Amino acid sequence: MAAAMASRGMQVTGVDVNSSTVDAINSNRAPVVEPELAEYIAANHGRLRATTDFQEAVRASGLTFIIVPTPSDEAGGFSIRYAAQAAREIGRALRAKKDYHLVALTSTVLPGATEFGILPLIEEESGKKCGRDFGVCYNPEFIALGSVIHDLLHPDFVLIGEHDERAGTELESWYKSFTLNSATVMRMNLVNAELVKISINTFVTMKITFANMLAAVCEELPGADVDAVSKAIGHDSRIGRKYLTGGLGYGGPCFPRDNKALSSMATALGAPAALAEATDRMNHLLLNRQAQRIEELLKPGMTVGLLGLAYKPNTNVVEESQGLMLAQKLADAGHVVAVYDPLAMENAHVVLKDSVQYMNSALECLRSADVVVIAQPCEEFRSLRAADFPVHKQRVLVFDCWRVLASELRDCSWVQYVAVGVGRDDQARARRVEAQRAGAL
Repeated sequence: MAAAMASRGMQVTGVDVNSSTVDAINSNRAPVVEPELAEYIAANHGRLRATTDFQEAVRASGLTFIIVPTPSDEAGGFSIRYAAQAAREIGRALRAKKDYHLVALTSTVLPGATEFGILPLIEEESGKKCGRDFGVCYNPEFIALGSVIHDLLHPDFVLIGEHDERAGTELESWYKSFTLNSATVMRMNLVNAELVKISINTFVTMKITFANMLAAVCEELPGADVDAVSKAIGHDSRIGRKYLTGGLGYGGPCFPRDNKALSSMATALGAPAALAEATDRMNHLLLNRQAQRIEELLKPGMTVGLLGLAYKPNTNVVEESQGLMLAQKLADAGHVVAVYDPLAMENAHVVLKDSVQYMNSALECLRSADVVVIAQPCEEFRSLRAADFPVHKQRVLVFDCWRVLASELRDCSWVQYVAVGVGRDDQARARRVEAQRAGAL
């Protein structure tokens, strides 16, 4: 976010308690893996600097964004302890500042956190009054790892929860100089904006899970194809095509916990949240189903090569990754598992440790495997060709969770190709369909 701001000609001071992150920024290096980030930092080095000193950063700026972790608590909600710490530091810095200052909380929080948690701390530490001496907004970003810079500069919309009109107006004005696509700005009170943030992520998880449920149904219907079905469904303007591709379930640092947080909050308020709870359960059930399907195809002594350990392409994040959990389940069941991911090997090793074998490339993983699981639709795996799969006495079994190699492998003589979400034409499934049809007559 700081790099994107600097790219728009703004002077940006980043603050972090981690000195290695600060040193990386000031040394013109990207502290995390994200496409285009290193280039943006290098290109805007004169406008971007970092420090561990809150006072220095607040004094040098007129707008401060709080972007800190809000870890899940035991009940499934969000802790604001780091945001509270940042708010106190900002408040202390504002005590000696005469000019109006705008503070925008970006971290995902539960409704009420900004107004009753963050705002009072800034007032307490600064000795000043919100709305008169400084402003407070809730302003979450809707971004996806792997495309963060693009998403920041080209948002679908800008969400501003405002304590008062002045704060909202100033933040809206700032966004007009920041975004590149003249995005619509939605302004509302703080609690509504906080609810919008977790509601969007929860709705998306429901849509992903619905597509995965469709994939499971299609697998049991000879001739059925989840891509054909979801493509048609997506043409309905009430539904849309985004996030409607059946495959493995959702993961990452946001979707799973936001869904649980909405459910936790609703339960605490005495409101039913069965839909969010069912989405979470289904996400785990469908993963177990795919693990079971793979195990049914395995024979003793077979090695499974699994491609894709990050929770999505173009990132090294493995938190709640379905591919990583699939590798763990197969290894725990006693199978030999060889794994490869273009970005996430180091992070995956922290979780999987020595339970799997780590390969240096996708091709090395293919050469070592009797069964190949494509758990992520990244470009490297999409680019594989039939000739990359070794010819054995027994055909190599390829279990493609995203159907990225369907056209390449469907008719390959030395590969047994199984696609998630595509019905297999076997006698047992045909008999079940016939029995159901007969019962409906």
